[in-house]
Order: sequence, then C-alpha cells, then structure tokens
Amino acid sequence: MNLRQQQQNMAERYRDTVAQRADIRRRQAETGTPFAADSEEQLRARAERLLRRGEVDPGALPSDGEPVRPAVVFERILGAASELQSVNFLDRGARAARAVARVSIIEDGRRAGFGTGLLVGERLLLTNNHVLPDAATATGSFAEFDLESDVDGTAKPVDSYDLAPDELFVTDPALDYTLVAVSVGAAGTRPGTAHGWLKLIAQQGKIVIGEPVNIVGHPDARPKEIAVRANELRNQLPEFLHYRTDTEPGNSGSPVFNDQWEVVALHHAGVPDPDGAGWIANEGARVRAILRHLAAAEPPPEQRALLAELGPQAVPREAAPAVSPDARPVPPAGGGGVQERRGVTGRTGHGRPVVFLHGRGQQGHNPADLRTGWCRGLATGLTAAGLAPLDPADVWFPFYGDALAAASVTRESVAPGTATTTAEAYVPVDSAARAVYTALLTEAAEAAGMPASERTSDAAHESGLLGGALAALQRPLSWIAARSGLDDVVIATVFRDVAAYLGNKSVRDAVLEAVLDGLPEGGEFVLVSHSLGTVVALDLFTRLPRRTSVPLLVTAGSPLGLDAVYKRLLVGGPVHPGQVAVWTNAWAAADAVAIGCPLHDDWPQVRDVLCPNPKDRAHDITQYLSHASVAAEIGRAARP
Repeated sequence: MNLRQQQQNMAERYRDTVAQRADIRRRQAETGTPFAADSEEQLRARAERLLRRGEVDPGALPSDGEPVRPAVVFERILGAASELQSVNFLDRGARAARAVARVSIIEDGRRAGFGTGLLVGERLLLTNNHVLPDAATATGSFAEFDLESDVDGTAKPVDSYDLAPDELFVTDPALDYTLVAVSVGAAGTRPGTAHGWLKLIAQQGKIVIGEPVNIVGHPDARPKEIAVRANELRNQLPEFLHYRTDTEPGNSGSPVFNDQWEVVALHHAGVPDPDGAGWIANEGARVRAILRHLAAAEPPPEQRALLAELGPQAVPREAAPAVSPDARPVPPAGGGGVQERRGVTGRTGHGRPVVFLHGRGQQGHNPADLRTGWCRGLATGLTAAGLAPLDPADVWFPFYGDALAAASVTRESVAPGTATTTAEAYVPVDSAARAVYTALLTEAAEAAGMPASERTSDAAHESGLLGGALAALQRPLSWIAARSGLDDVVIATVFRDVAAYLGNKSVRDAVLEAVLDGLPEGGEFVLVSHSLGTVVALDLFTRLPRRTSVPLLVTAGSPLGLDAVYKRLLVGGPVHPGQVAVWTNAWAAADAVAIGCPLHDDWPQVRDVLCPNPKDRAHDITQYLSHASVAAEIGRAARP
C-alpha cells in the first residue's frame, strides 16, 4: 500500500463519517459543551482516569444527593481538567518532547527523506509505515534527538542513533505504523537512557471528542516544534482519530498527545479534501489499534525481549499478549527516562485480583522477583491456615521503586564525609521533607518511651535543622534502634523516604502515578500493603473512583499510627477509606516503623493483628504474610 492509497483511504473514512460528524456538532450545540458528543462509556472512562491520576480535584463531582445525570458529572470533570493547566504542564511537555526524534531516511548513501519518530521503549522507535515501509529502508537510516534550540535559542548538540531493523521490525500499511529497534550509541548508550521514552497505554480513557490535542514533531524536517494552539479532537473512529491542528510534511510519525502528555495517536497525514481543495482535517492511528496489532503479531522469541520494553500497560486486556507481562524492561539510568520500570500484572478470572503494594528501597529490583518473594511468605501463612497458596501469576504488583528514587532528592543535606551520625547522613535535603523526618524521629522516640528532656527541642524542629539540631536527631534515632533491635540505618532510611513522600508533592505524585498505572481494571481488588506502601495506599483511595470496591485492605509494618504521618495524608487525618470494607493492620512489637501501632485508637474500624516477628526480621513483609491469621484473611478475600 503506497502513500497515495493511504490518502485515498483517509478521504474515504472522512467521507463515510459525514453524518457522524454532523451528529457530533448537533449534540455539542444542544448541550453547550464540546464533550457531549462521545458515549457515556467513553466519558466515564476518561473522567475516572483523570480522577485516578489526580489531574482534577474530586470536588468536581457533585454530592451524592445531587440529582445529576452521570454524563453531566463526567462532562464537569472534563471541563475542570481542560479549563486551566497546572504550571507543570510545560515541564511535562518538555519531558515528553525529549523522546521525539527526526528520522533521516538514507537510500544509496544519500538522504532521501525525513519523518518524525518517538521512543516507546529504551530501544524502540515508533514512526509511520510510509516513512519506513520496510527493513531495507530502515537499514542505514537513523534517528536524531535534541534537534532543537535551548531556552536561549541556541542549537543543542544533535544526538544520533542508527536504526537496527535486523533486531526488530514490525510494520502495518493499513494502520501506517512501523516499530523498529534502535542501536546503542557509540559509547554504548541506549537512546532511552539519554532521552527517556513514552508509554503506550492500551487502556481506554485517554481522550474524548472536544478535548485538545498537542503534537510534537519535525515539520518539513525543521528543528523540533510543537502545536498546542487551536487543536481539538473532532472524531473517534475504531482505529483512527480525526483532529484539527497545524501540521506539515515531516510531521509524519509525530506523537499526538492529550493534555496530560499521554500518547493517544500516531499522526500520519492530513485528510485531503475530496474535491481537491486542500486539507480538511488531520488523522492519526489510535494507540489502542496499534497495540492490538502488535499483540496479534506473534514475533519470534528473539524479538520478544525488545518488545517487553513497551511495558505491561501496553498489553491489551482483550488480546493474548505478544509482550510478556512478566518480562523485565530495562530502566533508564539515573532516573532520566520518561518511563521507569513498571510492575507486573496478574491474570484475571481466577477470583478477585490481589494487589501487593511494596515499601521503600526497591529501586533497581525486578518486580516479578519481588512478587514471587511476597507470594512465598503468603504461601507459608496460607498453608498454616489450611488454605491453598495463591499462584504468583494471579497477583498484581504495581512498582513505584524507580519512580520514588527518580523523583526524590537523593543527595545528602550535609557535605559528603562530614556527617558524624546516621541521623545526619540520611536527613533529606528538601526543607519540607526534612521537617517531616524530624517529626517522625521525635514522635517515634516518644512512643518508644524516650523522656522529653532527651528528645530534640521543638525549637530545633522549627529551625530547619540548623546548627546542632542535626546531630541532636541521633538521640531519638539511637533510642528507637535500641528499643526495637532494628539497625539505625534501616530506621533512618525508612523514615527518610516516608518524609520525602509526605513532604514533597512531586514525589507523591510520581509514586501515585506509577501505582495507578499498575492496578487491575474492573474496580474490585484485594490490597495488601507494607511500610511506606501503607501510606501510599491511603492516599491512593483519594485517586480511585468512588465505585471501586476493596473487600480487604491489609496494612503491615505501617507508620500510619504516627501523627506526623496521618496528619499529612491527602485526606488530612485518620479517615477510613469509603471503598474499603474490611481493614486489617498487621504489626509487630519489635518493628520500629510500626511504632505508632496498634491503629485502633485512631481508626476504630481497623482490626489489629499482633505478629510475633523475630527482632532481626521485625519489619520483613514475608514475616507478616506468613502469619496464619493475616494470610487467611487474604486467602478468603481473594477466593470469595
């Protein structure tokens, strides 16, 4: 299929949907909102995705008693999301644009053409079929990143990478897409490590008719440009989107973004006027359609490892995945990538989905291995309770370890080599997180019985840890360590990461976004959380739809009993999540992180379970899960 045939097909699609577009305009005019043209199912999916990702205040929803049709509620949410943008809209757009490159097509040793492409894996480039129609064309061609100007208008050094179609080349003329491998650079650098990459998301809810679209590309082979004005999605077809925006030749293969900078389509051309009067719209292949085609492509085994870089969110739920959900994608080094390593998904149809939500310190680990370790601990407890173990393949493991590490400020607040105590060495550099860290240590020491005269003074808290206040923090830390038997480094690092999460909005948002991307669909699951994950879990419920049902929430080794923690939750205090039916809190007397437990005094509905964890493994999740009472509740909730 050549470009002329593709353009004819576009014109036919546009002509065949004349009545549909007229109906869209009629509904928009009747309701006075641009969002009324899509189905209620699409509006619901879009509104719920915006709420889950924290892109709009849940206050956009009317109260339960307000008699408003669901479609109107969804339209309010969409309106709230599109009217004003957070200032981070610009930073997020700049981050997304880093993964966009100019594709230079080389034939017979000469430059024969240009296009645009985007990294969708650390070594995976997506562009149009009419840009790279076959492996022979891709051979010798290359991708040019940073072909753009900096904030001062100075041209950046261009970073080029050869394409490697011999390693992976998948294409489809009908959808006009090509997915091709990219070689490593001369110094062994992977392109995604240097420039990040963009997630392709199979789940619906990324955009509805009437919302703006944004396009980043290399029109007419020029340095990178962005189209963000007067752009709007006009129509959704099963495999294509039609939208209004300014594009030129060379934009072929550009990502089409929503206002949250998620890729919703792959731009491929303007729709020609059937009467020859120029261009009347733009068209792009839907991400869902591309991912469905990839899932059915059945690539050879040697190519599946590269395809796994797409991540579990790229696997269509209704298709047998060509991308293994247990594969371990390689993460960007140094937290520089757009996509960090994500979690592993579980199977559906085997009882209620079970979600494990891990604690701190997991960056760089394989989520599939972590899931297996949790399942082993749970199997011990289920066996003790006389119940069958869960298959790890039925368990979901959202992974935020890399997102936490990338978003957190990891440098110390004192010069290297000058820290004289453990407490000093792990104090967060961010002032807000530092204040939380101080409050956590002093409150935990008080709960462990440390006399007030020996704790850090309140003045030191308010001083921003100036002067001798840093060294003074070692006193409560040492007291907690001595009473619990846990190493003071373990306690300090846990409290540091809890403080970084609670004290820094960007860290919290990055963690919650990573977790939301790894949850099962369907609205019902059992949630088992540990350590910092218990704090994340409580915040998570503010981002989940109200109709979500969690029959059982388990928190283990949780710091939620500390005032310094629960007062900083997104709900502002000890509020029982409305989506949770039963909440079980597992704690151990020797676990310094759970020093504020039991939780029943602050959350009367919580059932506390005291676990006899040994001192040297008091905070270990496998110890908590191996407790028969805790495991039995999980097993019964998972198999109702």
